[in-house]
Amino acid sequence: MYLFRCVQRAVWGAMVTLLASLASVSVYAADKPLPVVASFSILGDIVREVGGPDIELATLVGPDSDAHTYEPTSADVRKLATARVLFVNGLGFETWLPRLLKSAGFAGATVIASQGMTPRLCSSNAAYHDHHRDEPIGHEHADDQGDSDSVHLDHHAWQNLANGVLYARNVAQALAAADPARAAAYKERADAYITKLEALDDRVKKTFAAIPEQRCKVLTSHDAFGYFGDAYGIMFIPAVGLSSDAEPSAAALAVLIAQVRREQVTAVFVENMASPKLATQIARETGAKLGGVLYSDALSKAGQPGATYLEMFEWNVRQLAAALLP
Repeated sequence: MYLFRCVQRAVWGAMVTLLASLASVSVYAADKPLPVVASFSILGDIVREVGGPDIELATLVGPDSDAHTYEPTSADVRKLATARVLFVNGLGFETWLPRLLKSAGFAGATVIASQGMTPRLCSSNAAYHDHHRDEPIGHEHADDQGDSDSVHLDHHAWQNLANGVLYARNVAQALAAADPARAAAYKERADAYITKLEALDDRVKKTFAAIPEQRCKVLTSHDAFGYFGDAYGIMFIPAVGLSSDAEPSAAALAVLIAQVRREQVTAVFVENMASPKLATQIARETGAKLGGVLYSDALSKAGQPGATYLEMFEWNVRQLAAALLP
């Protein structure tokens, strides 16, 4: 009998815990758009594609804005105050977000869009954004303790369209969990969007497969295209590390110029958030072709070439292919 009562109490305790957990999940059943927030413009566009008219979307870091150097505003606090779901990239990207969430008292669900993917690792401190003033959501890193060879995660996962597919699936699942009455609509839009992403992924692979491997070497402003390079066979040499809020020293610049010459880099590109000054100098001193603008961490404003995730990718591919073709 004593054993029966112990088991009964354990089962009842588990049921109470389960019910409490379910009660903490924010389920939206109102007949109006679900208020959601995305941390930056690229993720915001993916959320918009999946959510469609069933969501009311606000984005924190907008087009042509640098999430690495972003400083939250009082308007961001207001956006989070009414949101039911917050979508973030994770992988150490939104270093400023913990402070903002604390200020806003955000009580909704936080969804890491990159959840479930295999992150790309960077083993050089030179390729790491040194923003440890807060522990960011979704951030994991080795215990560096001054070790210049410690391992860090590359957060620019959207630069591989296969990861974009994963983002879309995670977004659809999260929206369905928060708004089950419209789960079918979220899934339908996600499936249609994923079909476009997969078709573009196939075209990108075919495009770069046709370019001689020895020509597939480019220099960019910062280390934002590692996932792109791994997926599509391009060697990207960054002028600085994972963060865009840095510039190489004179000594580092000399080493970089020597590397560009040694590797016979075909082209140098500017990113939409960066000054063209450094790329222009390197192209002039090495003889490499000065390519066009690439979109890395942010979309362009409406009406410009990279205003959506799909358009951004298509633009980058066209710019790269044009510069790399003999």
